[in-house]
Amino acid sequence: MRVLVIGSGAREHALLLALARDPGVTALMCAPGNAGIAKIAEQHSVDIASGEAVADLAKKVEADLVVVGPEVPLVLGVADAVRAAGIACFGPSADAARIEGSKAFAKDVMAAAGVKTAHSEIVDSPAKLDEALDRFGPNWVVKDDGLAAGKGVVVTTDRDAARDHAAELLENGHPVLLESFLDGPEVSLFCVVDGDTVVPLLPAQDHKRVGDGDTGPNTGGMGAYTPLPWLPEQMVTQIVDDVVKPVAAELVARGSSFSGLLYAGLAIGKDGPAVVEFNCRFGDPETQAVLALLKSPLGELLNAAATGTLDQVPPLEWQDGSAVTVVVAAEHYPATPRTGDVISGADGEGVLHAGTKLVDGQVVSAGGRVLSVVGVGANLSEAREDAYAKIAAIKLPGSHFRKDIGLAAVEGRIAIP
Repeated sequence: MRVLVIGSGAREHALLLALARDPGVTALMCAPGNAGIAKIAEQHSVDIASGEAVADLAKKVEADLVVVGPEVPLVLGVADAVRAAGIACFGPSADAARIEGSKAFAKDVMAAAGVKTAHSEIVDSPAKLDEALDRFGPNWVVKDDGLAAGKGVVVTTDRDAARDHAAELLENGHPVLLESFLDGPEVSLFCVVDGDTVVPLLPAQDHKRVGDGDTGPNTGGMGAYTPLPWLPEQMVTQIVDDVVKPVAAELVARGSSFSGLLYAGLAIGKDGPAVVEFNCRFGDPETQAVLALLKSPLGELLNAAATGTLDQVPPLEWQDGSAVTVVVAAEHYPATPRTGDVISGADGEGVLHAGTKLVDGQVVSAGGRVLSVVGVGANLSEAREDAYAKIAAIKLPGSHFRKDIGLAAVEGRIAIP
């Protein structure tokens, strides 16, 4: 099977590394890729937002399966174009991808499916903002209703800060979603879905804020770990049965059947799981940790979802132990990052590239989240040690990373209320 992966981040690097372990995968291609991906896959240039361009490339390279990594091309219908060209594609239709592309659509689906989520309200006019803010608090959750790459969210006890963020979004023509605050630790659960069939992967936890101790602004994700020692084993089954399957069934009922990776972001409170958000693709940086432990052939799994045979896939097998992803970010990230700096020590095992490119034979930084470093160990503590030991060998001027990824779990400081 010849597989073409669309995207250029560490998520795509992780997907390609896992696909390379599948004996059924005979060729790996990526568009556009990055400096690290270039070592394991044939790279091509493409406008990933153009369904026609991606479909043409897939035909040109004779791909048997296309895997679309980022959310933007999925929301724009790239998977539809690939399928229309007669090529299997892992990724939902534009219609189904609205589960991430429109938070209002996601809320409507959850309400119809009877899935617990935060109370919410859409604000589309500055004139309605203050009155709406008064109906929320003392913790305000303010979101961009569209795609914001994880950085359009402000969670704060400061009403003025909430108002400023909402006003800025409205000023830029973006409807605002106000939500009630959900208590409890957060969980990311990836599920491979095809219609009514749901296959969960290992649960993970992301670290969104830029600084240690969950301080500073939200980012696209600064690190993740899996599995979660504080999460009861039966909770994954409960999430699948009470959250993912009802939402998948509701999408089928609406004629918007989901085929691809449905990502449930949840808060596990005293009354059980409640949905924070849904995404229509593998999450970054959780994917890097989760796939590091996958023993089952990834190509077989993704192709089964893409060809309607997911219900025939045998139970997934996982490596014992834990995995931790730590993101190495460029100076100033999540504000405008400094780029163009030479990186050394980024070619070791477990070092996945995101914002990198080759310039005159040297690997240089080319984005905000530059590298994802994955550590694996017999337990979470050992996996953390492995990840941070690898980071010590990497040199990138001005770079920063969180030093506490997974630490609260190791120290037993995470508990369900």
